[in-house]
Amino acid sequence: MKPLRELESRGVTAVLLDIDDTLTTDGKLTAAAYSSLERLKCAGLRVIPVTGRPAGWCDHIARMWPVDAVVGENGAFYFWHAGGKLQRRYHHDAATRARNLERLRAVAAEIVAAVEGCAVAADQAYRETDLAMDYCEDVPALPLEAAERIAQLMRAAGLTAKVSSIHVNGWFGGYDKLAMTRALFAERFGTELAENGNESVVFAGDSPNDAPMFRYFARSVGVANVRRFGASLEHPPAYVTALPAGAGFAELATHLLQDR
Repeated sequence: MKPLRELESRGVTAVLLDIDDTLTTDGKLTAAAYSSLERLKCAGLRVIPVTGRPAGWCDHIARMWPVDAVVGENGAFYFWHAGGKLQRRYHHDAATRARNLERLRAVAAEIVAAVEGCAVAADQAYRETDLAMDYCEDVPALPLEAAERIAQLMRAAGLTAKVSSIHVNGWFGGYDKLAMTRALFAERFGTELAENGNESVVFAGDSPNDAPMFRYFARSVGVANVRRFGASLEHPPAYVTALPAGAGFAELATHLLQDR
């Protein structure tokens, strides 16, 4: 990973970002991190969170934050606010989402019984498409080996599973953050995001569930705490900030805006 100072800031028109431990710090959204979103938006850049957080949170984010859209639940949907109304686009239809949630409840019970110390995430009640298992947000922190065990159990049950910095997320279907981000750009902005060829997009993240984005975008950035995942990060980012979490995102915003 190269230091952030080597990232060419000219020509960037869009910033995609993870939320937990990329924009937030120890679970909090600092003034510096939030104002960085506004600074980027006011400078004319598209700003789009791409997160594993639930539909209920994404409703609020799309309505209230200085963003153009939000991709949520690891690519299950994107929401945007237009004409004074919240707009939604899902990968699966409503009936499929309802069936899958029932199936996920049974998987959750099996995982809680098998992996001591984990729990269903506190934000599960606001989810429409996936299962989030908490291994270090509201429970005493478990080692990464426990998170990988949860992911293995999810895959054995037929789910796609990804480890984030706080949860292990599992869902039925082959979509991910990248697939829905590409759909958003094609459908809403009329832009095809080419692999490693779209120099106008920067993605910022911090954990293994961001790996598809790190691989796809030539201008991918990890905040400094991405280093904690070490060799378990299949596709590391191209660049890394000096500072962790929200301070690292603010560092990135300042770097991108330096010539504007």
